[in-house]
Amino acid sequence: MNISKHEQRVLHELALGGAIHYERCDKGKIREITCFTREGHVLTDCPLDLFQRLRRRRFIRSQNGRPYRVTRLGITSVRAQLNQR
Repeated sequence: MNISKHEQRVLHELALGGAIHYERCDKGKIREITCFTREGHVLTDCPLDLFQRLRRRRFIRSQNGRPYRVTRLGITSVRAQLNQR
């Protein structure tokens, strides 16, 4: 599966324990997201359009209103990084 470099970077951080927190507008659509690493740092390489692509491809999901986490499909789709080996 073709995954861009930015998608790989975000999926890698989520696979290591990060999460995407979101904020909804009045109509229920997601208007703002913030991607956190497991150490609590903010990942700035995750704009809203990248988030929508990851969600549409089912690499990330949210359960019961919790922050978005990586799915099993997202974990198997991301290539191994140096600090993941």
